[in-house]
Amino acid sequence: MAINARISNLRPRVDSRWLALAATLWLLVAGNQTFWHKAAAAFAATPLALLALGAAVAAIYFVALLLLLQTYLAKPVLLFLLAAAGGASYFTDTFGTVIDVAMIDSAMTTTGHEAGQLFTPQFFLHMALFIGLPAAVVLWIRIGYAPWRRRLVSTAALVLVAVAVGGALFYSQFGTIVFALRQDRLVMKTLNPAIPIASAYTYATRSLRQTNVVVAPLGTDARLGPRVTASGRPFVTVLVVGETARAMNFSLNGYARKTNPELEKRDIVNFPDVSSCGTATAVSVPCMFSKFGRADYSDDKAKATENVLDVLHHAGVDVLWWDNNTGPKGVTARLGSKAYNDVKDPVACATGVCLDDIFLPDLDKLLGGVTRNTVLVLHQTGSHGPAYYLGYPEELRVFTPDCATEQVTTCSQQEVVNSYDNTILTTDRFLARVIDSLSRHDDRVAGAMYYVSDHGESLGEHGMYLHGAPYALAPETQTHVPMVTWFSPAYAEARGLDVACVRARAGERYSHDNLFDTLLSMMDVATDAYRADRDILSPCLGRS
Repeated sequence: MAINARISNLRPRVDSRWLALAATLWLLVAGNQTFWHKAAAAFAATPLALLALGAAVAAIYFVALLLLLQTYLAKPVLLFLLAAAGGASYFTDTFGTVIDVAMIDSAMTTTGHEAGQLFTPQFFLHMALFIGLPAAVVLWIRIGYAPWRRRLVSTAALVLVAVAVGGALFYSQFGTIVFALRQDRLVMKTLNPAIPIASAYTYATRSLRQTNVVVAPLGTDARLGPRVTASGRPFVTVLVVGETARAMNFSLNGYARKTNPELEKRDIVNFPDVSSCGTATAVSVPCMFSKFGRADYSDDKAKATENVLDVLHHAGVDVLWWDNNTGPKGVTARLGSKAYNDVKDPVACATGVCLDDIFLPDLDKLLGGVTRNTVLVLHQTGSHGPAYYLGYPEELRVFTPDCATEQVTTCSQQEVVNSYDNTILTTDRFLARVIDSLSRHDDRVAGAMYYVSDHGESLGEHGMYLHGAPYALAPETQTHVPMVTWFSPAYAEARGLDVACVRARAGERYSHDNLFDTLLSMMDVATDAYRADRDILSPCLGRS
C-alpha cells in the first residue's frame, strides 16, 4: 500500500481544463501537418485570414475537449481521439490520403495482404510517436477536477471566451476564408481527427441502414435476342475489371514509353477518353455495374437494386466472377464469386502477390468446354499499390531503377513511376493472353473482351500518392482510366457488329456509365432496362 501511494504521488495531477488545452494543441499541431500545409498555401496572400481560420478551429476543438473531459470517461475519450488522429495523420501526411467515407469503405473491405503492405517501419515509428507516446502520458497522469460549482462556472467562462474570440476572428475574415476554401476544397477535408471521425460515423450509420435492405428486382423481362439465339456457338464475353490503371500511362493513349507492346499487336479498339465513377474500388466497382450513372449513384441505391449481372442472369446467361482483388464489393451478392488471391501457385504467386496470370489456366479450361452463353468477370490485382514492385515478374522489370519497397515516399518519383509502369506492362501482357485464349477457341465460341480500370492512381504528383481522393477534388490521374475492347471475327459476324465503326467512334467521351448497357448489348440481351444511348456499340450494330 505504501509503495502504491508513493507511485501515485509521483504521477502529476493535471487540471482537466489545462489538459483540454494541451490536447487541443497536440491534435492541431502534431496531427494536422497536412491541413496546415494546405491552409498556408490557400491563404498565402491573406495571412490574417489564415490566423482567423486557425483560431476558429482551435476554439472548436478546445470547447469540444473541455466538455468531453469533464466526465470520468475523459481518459478513454482522449485515448480514442489520439488514436484516431495519429492513425489518420500517417496516411494523410504520407500519401495525401483523405479519410472520407469511401476511403473507410475501402479499408473495411481490403484484404489482409493488401493492408499488410502499409505496415512498414515508418508506419510503426509514426504510431509509436503520435499515438504511443501521448497515450502513455495520458495514462500516467491523474486528471484533477475542481469542485463542481467552480468547475461549472470556469468551464462556462472558458467556453464563452473561446467562442467569442474564435467567432469574432472568423467573422472578421469571413468572406476571405469562404472564398479561399471554395477555391481549394481539399483543405477542410484534411482536418484531423474531425473528418475521419465524422466519416466513420457516416459509414457506420449507412451500414446499419443497409442491414435489412430489400433488393428491388431489375430486368426480370430480360431475354436473349435473335443474334445470340441463332448463333451456332455460345457467346462468351470476358470482362476484365482493371485495378488502379491510369490512362495516361498507356502507350495506346500516347504515353512515350511502350507500356502496351502486346496489345498494340492485337486488333483491339482503344478508348482514350474514359472517366471512372469513383476514385476507389469500393465505389467504382458497384457503380459501374449499376444502372445508375455517376451523377445519380449512391451506395444505398446500389445495395437496394439489382445490377447488370443480375439482368444477364435473368436472361439465362451464365455469370461468373473470378476475383484476384478485394472482392466483388456486393456486385455478386446473388450470384457468388470465386477468389484467386490466396491460391498457392509457385509461378503466378512467386512475388508474394498472385499476378493475374493466375486466371489463365482456368480461363483456357472454361473456354474449352463452355456450351452456354457466358459472361466471365476477371477482377484484377493489376497495379495495386503501394507495393507496385510485387505486381510484376522479373522478366517485366523493364523500367529501372524501380521502387522496391512499400514505402514509396522514400523513393524518387521516377522510381515510383518505373515500378508502376512495370505493372502496366504486366497488365498489357495479361490482356493479350486473354485475347489469345479467346482466339484459340474461335472455332467453338464467339468471344469478346472488354477491359476497363476501376480508377487511376497518383504517383507523387502534387504530393499525392495512391487514390481515393474525393471525386470533385481528385486529380485527373485518379479519374481518367484506360478502356480497351476486342472482338473475335466469329463474334463480330454473329453479333452483326461493325468493328471499324466502333474504332471510328472510340475517340468520343465515355465513362463507367456506359458499361451497364454495353455489356447487355454485347450479349444481345433485350430488356426494358437497356438504354441504347449509353451503349457504345449501338450505332455500329446490325451492319452484317
